[in-house]
Amino acid sequence: MSGFKERLENIRARMSLAAEACGRDPDSVSLLAVSKFHPAEALRDAMECGITHFAENYVQEGMSKSALLPNATFALIGPLQRNKAKPALLYFRELLTVDRPELALRLVKLAEELDICREIWIQVDLWGEVSKIGGCQPSDVQSVLDAFGASSALPLKGFMAIPPPGMTSAFSELANFRENWRQRLGTQIQLSMGMSDDLEEAIKAGSDQVRVGTALFGERY
Repeated sequence: MSGFKERLENIRARMSLAAEACGRDPDSVSLLAVSKFHPAEALRDAMECGITHFAENYVQEGMSKSALLPNATFALIGPLQRNKAKPALLYFRELLTVDRPELALRLVKLAEELDICREIWIQVDLWGEVSKIGGCQPSDVQSVLDAFGASSALPLKGFMAIPPPGMTSAFSELANFRENWRQRLGTQIQLSMGMSDDLEEAIKAGSDQVRVGTALFGERY
């Protein structure tokens, strides 16, 4: 058994146990493989095990890997600047870190010009950590949504967050935040939260997607 396959089976087992422990269907929680800083060879190992969708922090790194791995798809989980919006739309299937109206407006304009559709997540920050990790403050979420308008090219998939380390209440706060917006918008909104060390707590609170890097790929090559 390859090292990646063994680690993948371990993560999937942890996810299944966590879901079953709180009465959820294990299939209701997806795994996003965070491949940032790992070479294309590591992603090829993952693809041999059935993983074809990866998360990258930097637009340039994702572009390079996309060229080498045409059968893979990518999600952007790092901060996105307006001047990188076009390549982000071209090379990433999902953008998880949209956090301000001006970026949303730029993405809408470009998506219409390029005639492409991409899934959008709004990164939220409920704890005043914007300067450290980015994210949209709760009071600004509506302005970001207004900037997207009714664009069918950039449908809202959900909220993504990076809670402060060790804050045990963070996941339940995010779950409540998501539920409030579900009721306001009258639509389903997914929640991307939880990583290698805390995915069980995130799943228990209602996470729909966990983002796992080191526990899957090991230390950087």
